[in-house]
Amino acid sequence: MGRELTKQDARASLIRLLNTGHLLLTIGSYYLTFRLSIQLGPLESRYYLYVAALYGVLLYLFDRTYNAYLVGFMSPGDLAYSQSLSATLSLLIVYTLTALAWTRFYNIAPFLLLLLCQILLNLIWSHFITNLYFKLIPTKKTVVVYGKEEDLLRIGEIKDNPRKFSLDTYIREDALMDFQQTLEGYEAMFVIGINAALRNQLAQHCAQRGIQGYFLPDVGDVLLSGARHIQSYSVPILNVERKVPAPEFLFIKRCFDILASLLGLAVASPFMLLTALAVWLYDRGPVFYTQTRLTRDGKLFHMIKFRSMRVDAEKDGVARLTTEGDERITPVGRLIRAIRMDELPQLINILKGDMSIVGPRPERPEIASQYTKEFPAFALRLQVKAGLTGYAQVYGRYNTDPRDKLEMDLMYINKMGIFTDMMLIFGTLRILFVKESTSGIQAGHITANLSETNEEQK
Repeated sequence: MGRELTKQDARASLIRLLNTGHLLLTIGSYYLTFRLSIQLGPLESRYYLYVAALYGVLLYLFDRTYNAYLVGFMSPGDLAYSQSLSATLSLLIVYTLTALAWTRFYNIAPFLLLLLCQILLNLIWSHFITNLYFKLIPTKKTVVVYGKEEDLLRIGEIKDNPRKFSLDTYIREDALMDFQQTLEGYEAMFVIGINAALRNQLAQHCAQRGIQGYFLPDVGDVLLSGARHIQSYSVPILNVERKVPAPEFLFIKRCFDILASLLGLAVASPFMLLTALAVWLYDRGPVFYTQTRLTRDGKLFHMIKFRSMRVDAEKDGVARLTTEGDERITPVGRLIRAIRMDELPQLINILKGDMSIVGPRPERPEIASQYTKEFPAFALRLQVKAGLTGYAQVYGRYNTDPRDKLEMDLMYINKMGIFTDMMLIFGTLRILFVKESTSGIQAGHITANLSETNEEQK
């Protein structure tokens, strides 16, 4: 086991080294383009390095945000998309900053040509490095240890990656007696929904045997991950309590919300006018649709959206979730939902202070009440103000299980800060045109009852 583990570590290190080379090549190509395209005097030549360094830092941060080099877990297409989006944002930001600093807009054509070349290289590189990865690092023999049959639904996407994990053994926790012998020979392990004592033993087993352990957390795990270590005693103690953000952070966050919503409304106003006209022309109905939602501490507010459904979509008063192929959605509504235009009026809610740019998505009281009855921890997401985007929107999907969305929201609450907010804002750009992130739940599930559906209303 030790020799094989060392060999696999060396191969994984080679993949990381090659990815680092690709990143440096991207930065180097920008430096050469900038140096050849922009003529600076001898005394200003150091700015070539300064600008390239800024580009490199931004590129690295965006690559980390978008998991642009997570080979083996992401498809070649997703890798190329993430790398190309990182390069595009880095180029645009550096171009804007340097143009403002020098009070002139220099020729952008060479940089656009560079970007096209980088996108092509990213496509080629992503396929090459993915194929090399799976040649060097074979599929891992994987065991799944679970508590209930419904827990297996949470690893549906993992089953779609058979080149990474060979999920051919499933063991229920009550059938796992002598796990030291039963788990012998496995290289990876997924653990879902089992009791805490056995989970702790399996975590130690993975660490001791060099097994890659993947533990799907529960709410308690997420809360403990954000706990504060008390150092006043001779034993380690973790302090868990309600999250109270620092006043200075709330002040900065509110200032940013105001500026961002004002800028967003100014930039988006022409598109909002066209959207409003299209909605009205289709059926001469109301342009906006207001709905009561929950924000911090359960406070009610009226969230504003462009209407994407028929006027009588909920004429019987029942709060319904959106389903795949939902007949209530109008043709105009399908278009504006696909490109997120229906969400733009929420900038008004943010300006008013009902919402923030980043935070858990606001839920309808009726839906939240049903979730909370079956899953009381769902109310924990109301510790902070609701947001336009958040962890669950960036890293989850529309049809992600509400329990998993809650855990993602709690991860955000644990890590609240300026850097986290900026990371999620830029992370939102990546999912704007990802189709599955806007799809509804399966047809036939109309309420938030968890026995009917594993979906939360967006």
